[in-house]
Amino acid sequence: MDLNAIINSIRDFEGVTRKNPIKDITSILDDTYNIAGKTVLSFGDDASAIDIGDEKLALLAADGMWGKLMEADPYWAGYCSVLVNVNDIAAMGGKPIGMTNVLSTKDDKICREIMNGIRDGVKKFGVPMVGGHFHPDTPYNALDVSITGIVDKDDVITSAGATVGDRVIIAIDLDGEIHPKFDLNWDTTTMKSDELVQAQIKAMNRIGKEKLVTAGKDISNPGTLGTLGMLLETSDVGATIELEQIPRNESIEWEQWLKLYPGAGFVLTAPENKVNECIKILDEVNITAAVCGEIIQEKILYLTDGGKKEILFDFESDRILGIKEEISK
Repeated sequence: MDLNAIINSIRDFEGVTRKNPIKDITSILDDTYNIAGKTVLSFGDDASAIDIGDEKLALLAADGMWGKLMEADPYWAGYCSVLVNVNDIAAMGGKPIGMTNVLSTKDDKICREIMNGIRDGVKKFGVPMVGGHFHPDTPYNALDVSITGIVDKDDVITSAGATVGDRVIIAIDLDGEIHPKFDLNWDTTTMKSDELVQAQIKAMNRIGKEKLVTAGKDISNPGTLGTLGMLLETSDVGATIELEQIPRNESIEWEQWLKLYPGAGFVLTAPENKVNECIKILDEVNITAAVCGEIIQEKILYLTDGGKKEILFDFESDRILGIKEEISK
């Protein structure tokens, strides 16, 4: 295995590089995000968090479906629009409540395929699509979905809490298959029961309630290590990761595996004395979790394999999101 080849492939991966402009866009709103004084989390996490009183936070997130996915399979784009949003709330330890969407297409067939995907996603994850907006006259096909969730204020899992000495846990449902029309998706949900899929979401809520982790994100478009890199940026720390400790379905080569977007996958950080309980909870819902490394003070993500150790990202000069998260108490 060529460690440098893997590193170069990840650094150049479109799932990583397409995140780079986010800092430039969100910085325009830097002085406005907390004008009501209730914003606890804003940019840089899987969902923002608004204090709604009674020690509760409303979690708000939105995702636009990648144009490549829409072109490859409109049905799957509709299904994934539910999956990705539900996982954003789950990663925060929250309970998803409901979704709305903006659908743009003038093609009746594509519209029906997208809506059938949304319908099946809603049934699988048990979170309703309650409204939205339809553009029937656009020259393009697009789907954007927003979600609202709720979490107890003390139980929220953020990207900003990773602490030097924490163990890095990577957790992925290995029981799946690459989607036949979109080879960046590791489908782990369509072949499983609704009960198990929804239990995987609830497992993260339990991890939050039991205060087992210091930080977490769901593995998304940047892949496993790209997602970890975003967490490190927002926490203003680094990590050393042993490649062979990352859970992997061995039918998939490393370079592809590290870029896949799994149906159920999370990167987490936890104190050593809470690692075993966290792994146990995930294992109960068919998610394989393992300690793969440690959080370090140096703002670098190192990747090791055997006796080799190379820099994947140096956050003094490299950028994925480029956002250091601010938490308002």
